[in-house]
Amino acid sequence: MKFHASSMGVIALSTTLLAGGCAISPVAITAEEISAGTEDRLARLTRDQEPLSGTVDLYEAMARALKYNLDQKVEIYETALRTAELDLAHYNMLPNAVASSGYAIRDNVAASSSLNLVTRVPNFGYSTSQDQRTRTADLTFSWSVLDFGLSYVRARQAADKALIAEESRRKVVHRLMEDVRTAYWRAYSAQALSKKLAPLERRTKVALAGAAALAGDRATSPITAMTYRRELIEIQRILRELQRELAIAKFQLAALMNVTPGTSFTLAAPAAVRSTPAAAVTPDDMIRIALDNRPELRDVEYKKRINTNEAHAALLELLPSIQLYAAPNFDSNSYLQHHSWLGWGAKASWNLLKVFQYPARRTLIEGQEHTLDQRALALTMAIMTQIHVGRARVGHYRRELETAKDYHEVQQGLVRAIRAEHAADKVSEQTLLREELNAAVGQIRLDLARSGLETAHANLMSSLGLDPRVEGLTPASSVSEIANALRQGGPIPAGAAKPLAVAEIKE
Repeated sequence: MKFHASSMGVIALSTTLLAGGCAISPVAITAEEISAGTEDRLARLTRDQEPLSGTVDLYEAMARALKYNLDQKVEIYETALRTAELDLAHYNMLPNAVASSGYAIRDNVAASSSLNLVTRVPNFGYSTSQDQRTRTADLTFSWSVLDFGLSYVRARQAADKALIAEESRRKVVHRLMEDVRTAYWRAYSAQALSKKLAPLERRTKVALAGAAALAGDRATSPITAMTYRRELIEIQRILRELQRELAIAKFQLAALMNVTPGTSFTLAAPAAVRSTPAAAVTPDDMIRIALDNRPELRDVEYKKRINTNEAHAALLELLPSIQLYAAPNFDSNSYLQHHSWLGWGAKASWNLLKVFQYPARRTLIEGQEHTLDQRALALTMAIMTQIHVGRARVGHYRRELETAKDYHEVQQGLVRAIRAEHAADKVSEQTLLREELNAAVGQIRLDLARSGLETAHANLMSSLGLDPRVEGLTPASSVSEIANALRQGGPIPAGAAKPLAVAEIKE
């Protein structure tokens, strides 16, 4: 076999380029690139957000979480991505249209001869029917009946995946509303207590120093002075333990609203939960509402539909594939009588291996169906349990709140009485300070009980799977518009038009 020098040169050049293309070394990200990426993320973290102004109430905090929370934005983009996949799946059902063109050059003539097989004598000398330079082009339209059916099934599955992404977004929204309500009440309690505790802290330090001085000067019994100091320190310890539970709530609330940590803002006093008759919504009604609206159960139902469509796809793949095609063609070869022509035809093919794969695939699909069914049953039991536990927690925290109110009222009355006695020089400053600290402890416990009730209520609402009432709003809606929509009505069952009043499910 002989090769021209030019052919060998082309081969050598191609080999060199291929070897050079395969020689790729890992390149680490530079410190400058990492720094630039960090600066970019920090700049975009809270960009294009409405600034905080004035006091923030509960509904504005919820509105900011709905509009700016990054976890929810991830779910929004995930839903958009699944919708884009659905749009793309629609194009897979269309016929294929492939355009191609080519230009070929030979460095010699494509000459050939022929041999008479009967006489074993050459028919004629070398001849050619092809130019050394040729141009070709064609536009082939093809359509596979089997691929169309499979694409239709895949498009339906893509539609269900888009709905699953929407249910995931709903779940994030429910968690957001629960977390915002919980963090808001705790942050407000911390804000209200910080103003009251600051002067008491200063007075406590003075009192502790005074008690230590009295004990050192032997002006009073050392046992009495140390007992008084011990009582103050114990009250301080209780106060700090309670404060610790509230200390980080404002940072958590800021994160939920996508506000930069450390940003200063003031919280407005939220309205307390209204109490209503226990018979407003029965446990069975609440369970029915939850089972109809929880995104986890809808997620399973959509996955069941995807699995059913997968069974349909497995059956379709057993069928032979019939492909229809038609194509206009062009060839510049001067030896041809017709340089352009239209060709069409049909082809049939059958992948026999799919027949042998089908039993194993059917077993897998049936196993997935059983798994999803058991998951739905497990979720049903878990949701029923959450409803009953949620109702019990609401009742428990309501009773705890009533006890905390009674304690707070009694302690406030005691403080007023001791202040009167102190004004008449009948009670010492130390006794007044001790009871005022006990009153602060009672206030913190009251706020924690109220916060616990709000948390239990938010958890119960989340267990019902009810969406916040923001229908008619768009991503361009302002924070105030979203807050007003939340303020005007309670949550609504998914797909329903009538909101469910918050007060109906308090007991």
